Amino acid sequence: MSKRTTRTTATQTLGGTPGLPEGSRFVAGRGRFIEDLRIEGMLHLKLVRSPHARARITKLRGGIGGSEFKANLTAVGEGAWGGGPPTAPFPALASEYVSYVGQPVAAVYDADPYRAEDLVEEVEVDYDPLSPLVDPERASSFEPIHPGMKTNIVNSVQSGADFDIPAPVILEDEFVNERICPNPMETRGLVAHYDGSRLTVWASTQSVHSWKGGICSAMKLPRESVRVIQVDTGGAFGCKSGFYPEYAAACYVSMKTRLPVKWIETRSEHLQVTGQGRGARGKVKLYADRSGRVLGLKGDFLIDSGAFAQGIAVFAPRFMSSQLTGPYAIERAFVTAASVYTNKAPYGPYRGQGRPEVAFFYERMMDLLADELKLDPVEVRMRNVSPKPFVSPLGLKIDAFEPFLKAAVKELGYASRAEANVGFSSFVLSSAVQPGESCRIAIKGGRVKVWLGGSEGGQDFEVIPKVILSEELGVPKEAVELQPGDTDELDQGIGSWGSRTAIVATGALVEAAARIREQAQLKLGDHTPDDLLKHEFDVTVFHRETEQANSFGANLVRASLDRETGEARAEECIAYYDAGRILSPYMVQSQIIGGSAQGIGQVLYETSAYSKDGQPLVGALADAGPIHSVLMPSVKVITVVQPASLPQKVKGVGEAPTVGVPPALVRSIEKLLGRRLRKTPLEPEDLRAEP
Repeated sequence: MSKRTTRTTATQTLGGTPGLPEGSRFVAGRGRFIEDLRIEGMLHLKLVRSPHARARITKLRGGIGGSEFKANLTAVGEGAWGGGPPTAPFPALASEYVSYVGQPVAAVYDADPYRAEDLVEEVEVDYDPLSPLVDPERASSFEPIHPGMKTNIVNSVQSGADFDIPAPVILEDEFVNERICPNPMETRGLVAHYDGSRLTVWASTQSVHSWKGGICSAMKLPRESVRVIQVDTGGAFGCKSGFYPEYAAACYVSMKTRLPVKWIETRSEHLQVTGQGRGARGKVKLYADRSGRVLGLKGDFLIDSGAFAQGIAVFAPRFMSSQLTGPYAIERAFVTAASVYTNKAPYGPYRGQGRPEVAFFYERMMDLLADELKLDPVEVRMRNVSPKPFVSPLGLKIDAFEPFLKAAVKELGYASRAEANVGFSSFVLSSAVQPGESCRIAIKGGRVKVWLGGSEGGQDFEVIPKVILSEELGVPKEAVELQPGDTDELDQGIGSWGSRTAIVATGALVEAAARIREQAQLKLGDHTPDDLLKHEFDVTVFHRETEQANSFGANLVRASLDRETGEARAEECIAYYDAGRILSPYMVQSQIIGGSAQGIGQVLYETSAYSKDGQPLVGALADAGPIHSVLMPSVKVITVVQPASLPQKVKGVGEAPTVGVPPALVRSIEKLLGRRLRKTPLEPEDLRAEP
């Protein structure tokens, strides 16, 4: 390791997570969530939902239907995804056709939430069922599921340059990551209140700004007529970044009645209709020499976009294609990728989006190459790393990976355990830092208030402005207060996703603090931090970021397997992650432990499965399979600090475990089973001893 590199270690124990902030208001039960909001005259919204995966609506009696509320949802943030081909309009309320089970058809409301639930049963809808498209492999040959569309292909791309080279080793394999539901502790929800001139929305969200854009578009309202305020958000994992039909329906009912309207998602609704992640298939062809050096990779990816394509479904093929070579110095790569419509709940971002799927593909191929050549899997990886920065043929900028991998192998204790049933993975985490982020700092009355474009969703982001501004302005940490997202206080911003907030927020804070210092120098001359706090300053910036921000990680996972029952368990999980400068050890440790639970869940327990006729097979939390606490292994976290080149040397880490844990866990189970494994989740029937 270089002299600038340091490491820290923490282990999850049954006694709790080390470094828990004292007086955490969430632990003390002082959080204020959507369900806690009470406003006089409030109505409760409920939705009538389609029981069919695909059908024509022939008659609707009762409730507010799509013929009354004619609005289409715009892909929030589509500009950030780089646009794409035209997609099928996503109606807030279906009026002619339904395209997935649970699609909203009508809205009802009442001051009594239980009466509102009863009103759902009073709405009558007649359907003419149609044959649904469930298997994404059939999308190109199936009739278009949306009238007026010519194809079921949402977007298709080619990345890299095609090649044809002689190679002594050519291997091919196919992989599947089935869909998963995000399942944050708090489901989706909002309160909308239109007072006759202005619509105010209190939101459980990852971005008040993306919501404002969605509301203005769906409701045809000018920006000055909409205000979005974030309340405490009890987890998100990607699913609270976009704009959904229920949000538009709540806004419409409030504008219709001039009363506040609350909608809270039930857990069964969440499992049925909230944007689902993963849902990707990959065919990979690897070219190598006999020493284990990879000469080239070809990939063919297919993403199940569900019934409607919000921005992420358009963007996914190109983004996922860029990840195929991972952290390895592979000089040739070519990928074809497509996202396709199916009659399922719409696809959405889920922790790591795109990165875990493709890391599963390339890491499983590295293991396959090692098995083919009868080499140690880590040795194969070592033969494909570079001691200096490298730009992949797919455009991914990679720092020198060889020093990191050598250190990871040592710190994880791999050499002494290589013959045991451990799985090893290494990966690159590409953080979504572009185009940057906004920040406002207001000093008044001895307090320093901060608004960020990225939202606090339970990750303890409040530590970021405290640390940065105590350094940049010299003010005490206790004087700094991170404020909830509010579009009236900060008019523009991006949001919290893609392991980006710690990176871009620090850049924005540093830029805003520099402007305050400049203003203070003009106003006060030489001054102290106490002088700053005695005066008033108010600065807003949008910090532009054009560079890629990547970090490395490696995982060692040990599993157990009962070959008779097919029951597998993760027994041990060790993470060695490059986190750059660490602003909060507690935040980093808890993010890694929580993300590890989700990575294990993807492999062994979690799914959003569908029947052949498009019916969801997951109806309750027990069916969805989040990992039980008694099944969670110990997680040892080792962080290595290799400062980033960006302003405050910070790197992303929140999504890293969902990238690194699944391939390592599958490899461990594969070694125990003695036969190749290619998908997640692994079902007991996949893991039983062959007769």
